[in-house]
Amino acid sequence: MPRRKRSRGGSAFEQVQRQARALLVTLRGEIRSKEAELKQLKEEEGTLSRLGGGPKIVARGMAARVAAPAAHVPARRGRRVNWSGVLQQVPKQFKAADIRSVNLVKGKRPSELFAAITRWIEAGLVRRKTRGVYERI
Repeated sequence: MPRRKRSRGGSAFEQVQRQARALLVTLRGEIRSKEAELKQLKEEEGTLSRLGGGPKIVARGMAARVAAPAAHVPARRGRRVNWSGVLQQVPKQFKAADIRSVNLVKGKRPSELFAAITRWIEAGLVRRKTRGVYERI
């Protein structure tokens, strides 16, 4: 029995798949441009904050609050840590020892530090450059 010839545009499902792929490419481009814009705005905010010498303002939802300086928080072993805040405090390229220098995690076990690094890698926030050296994305 001879096979049926496919129509020129493919099945309806294939057409929807092509449209979805095209939209996805466009959306990813828009996300990249917005992330670049956000990064630039954060850098400007950091520069202005350093110039002003005042405390850093952290926006949460509709309300803004003043962030507590990290240096005044005692490092306790059982205390809950904001790991995304720790990631922002380490240099762009870092080692586990650099994470240890952040006051919030001085009392944490090495297993907790490497668990955080693994979560960052899985979330796409960090990538491993070489053994023991990581880079924020």
